[in-house]
Amino acid sequence: MAQHSILYYITDRSAFPGDESARRRRLLEKISEAASVGIDYIQLREKDLCARDLESLAQDAMRIILQLRTENRELRTALLINSRTDVALAAAADGVHLPSNDVSPKDVRQVWKCGAGTPAREVSPQDPLISISCHSPAEVAQVASNRATVALFAPVFEKKDAPGARPAALDALRQACRSEIPVLALGGVTLQNAQSCLHAGAAGIAAIRLFQENDIATVVRELRGY
Repeated sequence: MAQHSILYYITDRSAFPGDESARRRRLLEKISEAASVGIDYIQLREKDLCARDLESLAQDAMRIILQLRTENRELRTALLINSRTDVALAAAADGVHLPSNDVSPKDVRQVWKCGAGTPAREVSPQDPLISISCHSPAEVAQVASNRATVALFAPVFEKKDAPGARPAALDALRQACRSEIPVLALGGVTLQNAQSCLHAGAAGIAAIRLFQENDIATVVRELRGY
């Protein structure tokens, strides 16, 4: 597997045991673990949180990532906030993730530009990183034309928690990867089938369980071949 494979961790604190405080603490530990070993993107996906709680969590996550960047300037982990550009701005995150039916990258960049003069933005890029969920090669082509940073193509394989969702399969992934944008395979990806996604042309792997339920350093070694 290629050493340059892009790795993208999607968070889900509800999967951790314990009360809310314990789950939050465990999630921040996992974010630290992911950033420490070179995960490229972390998407804070906690959709059940209100804006205030999501912002607080995002700020804590950014503090961890910035501290790790200070200790090791080679680390490039970017924090993306799911769907909430306002929270991403307030927390000085690196960008946002957009569901397929959300606002356009153009709208995000316009909002980002308007908020770029606030103190929180001083440590973040002037142009946001934007990932977008896609479910067909045509959607990938569309988000590429809209200048998204990366596309998450899903579901490639059947997901345990969504057995009714029809997987796109590797042929569709292969078609999607012809677009002029990095395409990451998402949905039911494991260490056993990840190589087939990369061979189909995927620029990398996006996942929740693959990273969250395993030692991330081990996963990175397996996916990047070192």
